Amino acid sequence: MPRKALPIAAAFTALLPALARAAEAPALPAPAVSAGSMLQMALGLAIVLGMILVLAWIVRRLGLPGARPSGAIKVIAGAPVGQRERVVLVEIAGTWLVVGVAPGRVSALHTMPRADLQQAPSAAPGTAPFADWLKRVMEQRRAG
Repeated sequence: MPRKALPIAAAFTALLPALARAAEAPALPAPAVSAGSMLQMALGLAIVLGMILVLAWIVRRLGLPGARPSGAIKVIAGAPVGQRERVVLVEIAGTWLVVGVAPGRVSALHTMPRADLQQAPSAAPGTAPFADWLKRVMEQRRAG
């Protein structure tokens, strides 16, 4: 074991003068940030932000999918019934559809004329009367 330790010690002894010279060498000065480089960075950031705003305006003006909801189908209300499942009330041409939505699946639960829910006193979509109605419909489906 001592034989192997001697060559390693000799190698470290040979490196010590080189390490000492490197420690004594003056450090290079850090590059200074000039006003010109700061102005260039700010101008580049302004151009990128301006491009984002212009593209958002173009998407909105052209009415690309997802930019505006369609007028033929309106989502009236929705309620979560699980972690990834929802019951949604959708209006299509004066008819309301109660739809169950789950990942990869959409099921029609009930169809009714638009006037049914509006005749209830103070029945605004998304309030307690809709929740009560939905509960009754779901109980009827389970029973029947």
